[in-house]
Amino acid sequence: MRLYIETMDTVLVDYEPDGRVKLDGEDWSTPTLQERRAILHAAQTDIERLQDLVLALDPDTTN
Repeated sequence: MRLYIETMDTVLVDYEPDGRVKLDGEDWSTPTLQERRAILHAAQTDIERLQDLVLALDPDTTN
């Protein structure tokens, strides 16, 4: 997984179900509340962009 987090100017490269994340070039860590919010915002934005892409490429797809 690679998720660019603009507000942190970093890339999330992996995560664990317990909430720990691995950012590019860093060790595993538990994100702060502010970091969690930034990660969630970046993820939601990417989900919306991907949904738009799917609709553009396959307009017969229903949500």
